Amino acid sequence: MKKGSLKPVTQELVTPGSGGRRAFVARMTKETRIAAAINLDGTGQYDIKTGIGFLDHMLEQLSRHSLIDITLRAEGDLHIDYHHTTEDSGIVLGECLAKALGNRAGIRRYGSATIPMDETLTGVALDASNRPYLIWKVNFSKPKLGTMDTELFKEWFQALAQNAGICLHIENLYGDNSHHIVETCFKGTARALRQAVTPDERLDGASPSSKGSL
Repeated sequence: MKKGSLKPVTQELVTPGSGGRRAFVARMTKETRIAAAINLDGTGQYDIKTGIGFLDHMLEQLSRHSLIDITLRAEGDLHIDYHHTTEDSGIVLGECLAKALGNRAGIRRYGSATIPMDETLTGVALDASNRPYLIWKVNFSKPKLGTMDTELFKEWFQALAQNAGICLHIENLYGDNSHHIVETCFKGTARALRQAVTPDERLDGASPSSKGSL
């Protein structure tokens, strides 16, 4: 993609089926053109194309393990590097989550998961509080995974947390393989999201906060 070649999003993306808590968001800048649609009450179906193979793989894991259907298309200035496309895809997915959650009444709100993958173990905890924050205790032994800079994963999770309105804590407890470390971060976030956004029948639509709203 060359500078100035992006066109505005003209067609709304959709996820499979009908019903559920759905949202569509499109974002257009001089650096990226991204559109995404989600269904919080899906089955983990995905159709994702960012132009970055490893990022596609991670977003597919996010969808599959959260059971959130995700359709996403991204074009960005990959001739420069992967930073803008990575960060902006997190922004758009975060905005989709916030939009689909609405006033967040009736949800379980909290979620956590500890994910093993061979030699790696990562813990994730989140609060869908509408008060965004990221704690990132993750280190990599390699600066790149394929052609992707490992430092960009923090940027993606930061963008997701800020725009989804979630307090997100991710800590890699141990591990050597950078692929395994990243994948457990995404799978742990997926599993925690799956818990947090699920309606709590005992709340009967009430806010999961003593303040009365999130």
